[in-house]
Amino acid sequence: MEDSISQTDKMVQKIFCSGKNITLIGTAHVSKESAELVQEVIHQEKPDTVCVELCATRLKSIRDSEGWRNMDIVKVIREKKAMLLLINLMLASFQKRLAQKFDIKPGQEMINAIEAADKEGAALITADREIQVTLTRVWRGMGFWEKVKLMFQLLLSLITSEDITEEEIEKMKQEDILETLLADVKKSHPIMERVLIDERDQYLAAKIKTAPGENIVAVVGAGHLSGIKKYMGYDVKGFGTIDGSTENKPDKTDKTIDIKELETLPEPSTLSKAMKWLIPAVVVILFGAGFFVKGGDTGGDMIWLWIVVNGVFAGLGALAALAHPYSIISAMVAAPITILHPMIAAGWVSGLVEAVSRKPKVKDLESIPTDIMSIRGFWKNNVTRILLVVVFTNLGATIGVFTAIPLMLKIIN
Repeated sequence: MEDSISQTDKMVQKIFCSGKNITLIGTAHVSKESAELVQEVIHQEKPDTVCVELCATRLKSIRDSEGWRNMDIVKVIREKKAMLLLINLMLASFQKRLAQKFDIKPGQEMINAIEAADKEGAALITADREIQVTLTRVWRGMGFWEKVKLMFQLLLSLITSEDITEEEIEKMKQEDILETLLADVKKSHPIMERVLIDERDQYLAAKIKTAPGENIVAVVGAGHLSGIKKYMGYDVKGFGTIDGSTENKPDKTDKTIDIKELETLPEPSTLSKAMKWLIPAVVVILFGAGFFVKGGDTGGDMIWLWIVVNGVFAGLGALAALAHPYSIISAMVAAPITILHPMIAAGWVSGLVEAVSRKPKVKDLESIPTDIMSIRGFWKNNVTRILLVVVFTNLGATIGVFTAIPLMLKIIN
């Protein structure tokens, strides 16, 4: 291995920050060369610490590939994490199929970094923010239709990743995998750029420059290189330069980062909180108006309209997930009631019924990594199908609300 590796490879950046010599390796998530480069640089530098663009949860999943066996799907539903887990699995599916296409193990660059750190006796630091925190911050910052668009985009990615062009592949080698997947949503929703990229640039920079030791190697996606340098106090014009150039010196901008704030789950917006109570209130007022203004027959018609419209749409959502007949019935029964209760969702009811009706077996948990490789697998596996039942039932119930209320208003008028 030549000593000049960091000077000849554009994706290796050497900087001096906070009294530490830091080597940043920008990796391509779908490149064998990047995976090999990581191993070579770490063995050459013999660092005190290796920082990786992983959170503790993702590191655990790499080290414990059998962790799926311990999943409690009922607990996931009760803790309202079904949507986040489903998104996580879809992202994993996309990355796994890309890796398969390029004949490389998913996250191989990070696996190589972990193995090389162990071999060199270096401390290992997970420098990325928890994936659940990142996804939650994105989710709570999006409107309803942006969320719907996101779900369908992810589902579409399960179908279209086989037809990726060479141009798109080269783009992926320079971007964050999340940014690539959510590019279309990001164009119409600035929070995607802020939470997925900018906030994580800040978080990575803070974790890397405060890592223990004086000689540090950090393995991150190539799309984060310039942002990390910026938040470490380096002019982004230094991107791609070799160690020692004048452009690689700190600028005078204050780069103080509040890492605790970046780890905080934001409270639901005031509008979101209000809507939980406003919609039930509006429906109850409409019922009252129907009975007391138009008479008992009109009020009765409005109640039946509410039950039928919400029940049908929620049932269609469960049906789209290929739910068990009992789950479909429970969705239809629960939706008209749960929508009037701010703390319960129809999808939680149908999801729990699905979990009981088609109780996941050990083989379902063991086959998750294989089944998520195809869209058919998501619907076939008892675990992922439960998640789909929860999400699609809630989506159908929500559409039912926005369909039923205008129809009720029309009856009164």
